[in-house]
Amino acid sequence: MTNGLARACVRFRPASFVGSLVALLFASAITTACGLLLQTGVTADSAPVRYAHTPVVVAADPYARITHGAGEARETIETPLPERARVDTRLAARIAARPGVAAAITDLSFPVQASRGGALPPLTGHGYASTGLRTSAASAVLAAGRAPSAGEVVLDEATAHTAGLAPGARVALTAPGASGTYRISGVARARAGAATVWFADPDAERLSGHPGRVDAIAVHARTGVTDDELARQVRKAVDGKAKVFTGVARGAAEQPALAEARETLTGLGGSFGGIAVMTAVFVVASTVGLAVGQRAREFALLRAIGATPRQIRRTVATEAALIAPVAGAIGVLPGLLLAHWWFGELVSRGVVPEGLRLDTGVIPMAVAVGVTVLTALTAGYVAARRPARLRPSEALGEAAAEPARLGRVRILAGLVMLGGGTALAALAAGLDGSQAANTALGVVLCLLTAVALLGPLLARLFATVLGTALRAGAGAPGSLAADNARANARRMASGITPIAMVAAFCGTLLFLQTTIAHVSAEQARAGIVADRVITTTGPGLPASTAERAARIPGVEASVGVLRTAVVHRADGALSSATALGVSGDPARLPQVLDLGVKKGSLGALGASRQTIAVDEILAAEAGVKVGDRFELWLGDGTRVRPKVVATYARGLGLGQVLLPRAAVAPHVTAAYDAQVLVKETSSRQRAAVAEQVRDLGPGMTILDGAGYTAQVGHDLEVNAWANRVMAAVLGGFAAIAVANTLVMTVLDRKREIGLLRLAGTTRRQVRDMMRWEALLTVVTGLLIGGAIAGLVLVPIARGVTGSAPYVPAGTALSLAAGALLLALGAMGLPTRALLRARPLDAGTARS
Repeated sequence: MTNGLARACVRFRPASFVGSLVALLFASAITTACGLLLQTGVTADSAPVRYAHTPVVVAADPYARITHGAGEARETIETPLPERARVDTRLAARIAARPGVAAAITDLSFPVQASRGGALPPLTGHGYASTGLRTSAASAVLAAGRAPSAGEVVLDEATAHTAGLAPGARVALTAPGASGTYRISGVARARAGAATVWFADPDAERLSGHPGRVDAIAVHARTGVTDDELARQVRKAVDGKAKVFTGVARGAAEQPALAEARETLTGLGGSFGGIAVMTAVFVVASTVGLAVGQRAREFALLRAIGATPRQIRRTVATEAALIAPVAGAIGVLPGLLLAHWWFGELVSRGVVPEGLRLDTGVIPMAVAVGVTVLTALTAGYVAARRPARLRPSEALGEAAAEPARLGRVRILAGLVMLGGGTALAALAAGLDGSQAANTALGVVLCLLTAVALLGPLLARLFATVLGTALRAGAGAPGSLAADNARANARRMASGITPIAMVAAFCGTLLFLQTTIAHVSAEQARAGIVADRVITTTGPGLPASTAERAARIPGVEASVGVLRTAVVHRADGALSSATALGVSGDPARLPQVLDLGVKKGSLGALGASRQTIAVDEILAAEAGVKVGDRFELWLGDGTRVRPKVVATYARGLGLGQVLLPRAAVAPHVTAAYDAQVLVKETSSRQRAAVAEQVRDLGPGMTILDGAGYTAQVGHDLEVNAWANRVMAAVLGGFAAIAVANTLVMTVLDRKREIGLLRLAGTTRRQVRDMMRWEALLTVVTGLLIGGAIAGLVLVPIARGVTGSAPYVPAGTALSLAAGALLLALGAMGLPTRALLRARPLDAGTARS
């Protein structure tokens, strides 16, 4: 009986089920997309190209790690290093001494550029030994000349031909470690795509900026030695001083950015996936609950003719079992498309290496369908509890009007969630930025759950308060709207919940980013006091640029800025922070960079390489002060404990950590300066200074303070893209849910609208009533969602930026206007359709 009844309901009352199907479909799509990103982050591997024919590769560990506890409670926390880690060159000799090793070839890569203008494009530098890697991506065959000796290079044939160079010619080259003029000893037919230059191996190590260290060691076996045996011997030789990669893992040694890509994909898929799933649960539960609630009259009739509570629940469960798997399966395809688009955008922005591919395994798709079915069944069961447990004699009376009271358990659960969310928000207000951010999701989920549980009470409260203004200023339609909203608070609450949800989630994501961007721009604008900011279109500025600029007549101070990042420990976890390596006399630093020093002195920064200045927010988070030792990992994983000599206020816009350049240069991937900051002695010499600055090297670009601030804003804009995508996906899903819910509620009011028409209400008055109801629903949802977002944003913004949230009026008004237009359209279009019926037909129609 129940199966046939469920099929009949789906067949003859499609309007109630279309809304549920749409909500379930989009829930499945978002869950699939996030699951695919998460799965790709967990299983990510990039096939080796350069080391394709190398059975064993030795490289440094690309992670920084800390371990807590002991025994079974032992836990290791890791985070990707921001720069490439390298291994000691001396390991190659130890590996080569093993009996099964035929060759241990050191390999390194670094960017090289022409010192002065010319036809040479940006080059990739290698040691000549790397031509023995026996793979098409690295091998080169001399077409003319010979291998390079000290002070000589070999160019790839295509680059040499384009530049009109041949063996015997001389080229001026700049590398991270030094600049110089080199004789071309040979030209090679390289099968690699990039322009390449090979140096003698000692020259390559020196020019890379990391003498005595290389990117990796490629190991080849003697005849008859298996790969497993070779790997065992190599592990014994390195003795834990490096990692040994075999098989597909060799791609990780070739692309250290793979570790950070894994972290990003896992974070996006996991954290955002969790938010998306919770959002889907709220939306689907609200939609399915509304669909079941709209059929209270049918369930009452079934109870009146003898249907048991178990049969009512089984009917709802069967309906969910009919719709949810179909919706979940249909939603997989748009989820796949969303995941491919999302992944492609990450690749195009350089967040994910190009060699990585999206893992489209079936597990995320199966999980998405399973979550969809489980959510629908749970929501249907909860919604069916009330009509199922009513006595047959009471059922029709209950169905005739909306219940005036909520259940005690529902009210108690809602109050517990409200109290828990409020307590978490109060706790977050006393925490620093990272700790407050960790509590944000809990606050939002607790308060949104409270809104879902207490929605009818909140709807009645807001309808009473806001309805007073409607009755006073909107005439009969406004009064009708206020009375309708108050009398049908459950129906209004079904529209409020998704609006509050999108306002809370999207408001938190968008306005946290606008706050960071605004404060960063303000700090950069106030902190850059240099007259000139020199940048370049190439890979970076040579270390000598700042010193050469200081010798230009009319230049008072010149400071080079090398940008990198460090990893530090905070609250038992590892976090990264932006870092600046500054060259020159630190006493002159305030002439070009006003960091807003709070304690200590920047003049002590150059007293030793083991000194550091720290942003005051980061210092509070890490629990250090002036005079303390700050334990951290430099970009390549080198662990140091520099002494804190100063704390300052403008770290978000300029850099959270300040170190002597000499301390960080050996520990970055390529030790090029990002900018050189110049202070001039007189404004009358600016034109002459600018001309001489351009002569320092090819591709020089000169900005003023405003130009630098704009560049900082652009960099933050790129970093904010992920948050905007999250907000757009959640906002789009919630917008569909809002429209879906409102259309369902309007179509269910055919009887009500017909009665209003029979009572003499005009079509225009009905339309105006619906518009005012839409406005009341949107305003209530935005106020509730905005209050939740504010409770979350205030502590996080103060912890991260030290200031209150920055909410651009244009963005906030646009979101509010979009929600209002959506509600007006979702309620206006079906209302017009219902008004086409004759009043007599509408008034006598079934509900």
